[in-house]
Amino acid sequence: MNLQKDIDILIEANIISEETGNKIRNYYLQKNSGQPNRLMLIFGILGAILVGLGIILIVAHNWDELSKGVKSVLAFLPVVLGQVWCAYALFKKANQPVWRESGSAFLFFAMGACIALIGQIYHIPGDLSSFLLTWLLLCLPLVYLLPSSTAAVLYILGITYYGGVTGYELFNKTPAYGYWVLLLLILPYYLWLRGRKASSNALNILHVLVPLSIIIILGTLVQENPEWLVLAYMSLFGLFYNLGMSKLMVNPEKPNFYRGISSVGSLLLLFVLSFDFFWVELAHNHQNLNEALQAPEFWGSIILTFLGLLTALWNHSKGQVKQFEPFAWLFIAFFLVYLLGLVEVGSYVLTNLLIVGLGIWTIQNGAKKDHLGIMNFGLTIITILIICRFFDTNLSFIARGTLFLMVGCGFFLANYFVLSNRKKNENK
Repeated sequence: MNLQKDIDILIEANIISEETGNKIRNYYLQKNSGQPNRLMLIFGILGAILVGLGIILIVAHNWDELSKGVKSVLAFLPVVLGQVWCAYALFKKANQPVWRESGSAFLFFAMGACIALIGQIYHIPGDLSSFLLTWLLLCLPLVYLLPSSTAAVLYILGITYYGGVTGYELFNKTPAYGYWVLLLLILPYYLWLRGRKASSNALNILHVLVPLSIIIILGTLVQENPEWLVLAYMSLFGLFYNLGMSKLMVNPEKPNFYRGISSVGSLLLLFVLSFDFFWVELAHNHQNLNEALQAPEFWGSIILTFLGLLTALWNHSKGQVKQFEPFAWLFIAFFLVYLLGLVEVGSYVLTNLLIVGLGIWTIQNGAKKDHLGIMNFGLTIITILIICRFFDTNLSFIARGTLFLMVGCGFFLANYFVLSNRKKNENK
């Protein structure tokens, strides 16, 4: 839609006056003046990265023929250029995010290339984890000084890789404690962006990367008691879901990634635990109270459960919950099922009942809101559970086929009734 042309047409048709048309033009000019051109921003960042890669490739072609001094100068040259670029963006182009974001992206990679090249030139000993740690700490100021969302995104990707390298190393597995410190260092910018630019695309990207990063690295905390990891993950998903309902982190009135990630994660975990193999192993190898109290994984699970419960109670006390949300309290129900599973193999039956309850509630919620996506999501939950039981029971093929026919008819009828009611409401 061409706004200027439409305003001119309205003025010529005497629908609005010339004065009103000018006011509309000025309003949209002021509204869009502080917003960056997204396409230009994306191409600016990509261009900066490609320029940096091009410089590296050109230098690498003649690298062996250069002296150590020349190599050192060439290693630092992109860093100097990147700093000049960022300084120019900060002091001369402060109102143009394209300069800040592209400059920070260029300097971020230039810094990493410089560290690697200096280490190679002078044979400085070190491993991948120490290289990543040095690189990330040197680039962290870019996030706050410019400020730069691109640098924040690259930083989170970097610390996730760092946590995976240090925590999932095959022969020297140690908890990635350094990752959690690095994550805390970026949280002030995350909260600042939430307060200042709540509707920005950069914040939406961080809403995805931050929870996914934590989910990936949480597994590195396991040492000798991996069975507690299941409880820790379910509590973490509960914490994320309640954060998604809280105005502390996101706008609960809009769809957000915290609730989506936690819902999918909780269901995937429940589907795996709907089989009995985990519960048989858990009941067989259950620990007494003294052993559990000495396990760091146990305390991690308890802390996450407490934080999730605290966030849920906070949401209710502030009136931020308009209806009952089973995913917000699922981790508490699972906590009780898990405690029972320490001594009773039959907890997998309760796990299946939890999945059925979530599916039925989601279907009813979708029908109540007249939302086909939510309703079909609930039907999908029931369908996946039936598929899981297809490979886990001794039912005949006729019985299994009947179940699938019933679910298929359920999909058709539910969508048909919702669409029919929607059409009736539109005709009223």
